[in-house]
Amino acid sequence: MKIYSNSAVPSIELVNSFESREIVCAFHDIDGTHSLIRDWVPVMTLTTGYTARYGLPPDDLEKAVPLVMSKEQEEFASAHDFSIESAGLSALTQMEWAIRCGIQNGVISHCGVDRQINQQIIDGIWSGRETFPEIHEDPALVSWIQEKSSNLFRIYEKILLLMSRDRNLADARIHPEKWRVPGSLAFLQFLHEHGIRNYFVTGAVVDILPSGGYAGTMFEEVDALGYKFGQGELLDGLEGSSWNQKLPKVDIMRNLAQKLDIPPRNILFVGDGRSEIDAGQSMGGITISRLPANAHRAREIHQKLKTNFILQEYNLEDIRKIFR
Repeated sequence: MKIYSNSAVPSIELVNSFESREIVCAFHDIDGTHSLIRDWVPVMTLTTGYTARYGLPPDDLEKAVPLVMSKEQEEFASAHDFSIESAGLSALTQMEWAIRCGIQNGVISHCGVDRQINQQIIDGIWSGRETFPEIHEDPALVSWIQEKSSNLFRIYEKILLLMSRDRNLADARIHPEKWRVPGSLAFLQFLHEHGIRNYFVTGAVVDILPSGGYAGTMFEEVDALGYKFGQGELLDGLEGSSWNQKLPKVDIMRNLAQKLDIPPRNILFVGDGRSEIDAGQSMGGITISRLPANAHRAREIHQKLKTNFILQEYNLEDIRKIFR
């Protein structure tokens, strides 16, 4: 099935026109793109804001979680803005940003820090970068930041579960349609029926079981929402990140495309974060941004990234008009 640059579709904004081409596979972000379970921005704001302002919480979850949550009523404006700017980046990258801000603010210390380089990396992460091969820091510092980022990621995840996710998941198991982006299932079914292979790609941790099945908090969410994986199902697979190794989405997606032996130009990238849209454009694919009407800054980011389409929800009648 081919996708076309159709600008005469009421609910779909054509941002960046392109040459029509066959689509054989689609890589979908999950959170905010198909699922509404995770109200992650307040938690990311709190976790990164706390760290940048007060320093690293204890590694022990039982001590760290209540300590960070005790600052829930404080305003962390810069951390909130960063949460919007960094949507879609690896959680380990987001945690690294907070730690480096804490270093810059004088509340976290480590020998071997070059403050100028540290600020350069902070600015780079803010603008969407996740790796800095041209920068050579003290290996001991890099290793320490990786370790502390992993610990902070676990603290963030635990706070997320406590503040909203577990409550929302319980409700989603009873009312799944309430927690899906409108039209999500119909859109996936439409692609599936036309021979397009659907994959969920997430920055959350996904565990692969010995049986080949999936486990982890994100899998629990997509399972509750009725998204099924396997031969003949709507989705062919689920690709995720890890607790300890930074895996930028562009790397996950590029590796998946290579494993499937599919040219990126024939892949549709669907998401609400900068990383999946940037990945899709840099790889030469077609991108659809799923953004709410009030996501003004996110729209600016996606337009700057030259996404192809922006839509608020999956109106199947209109979606059919950009495919033939």
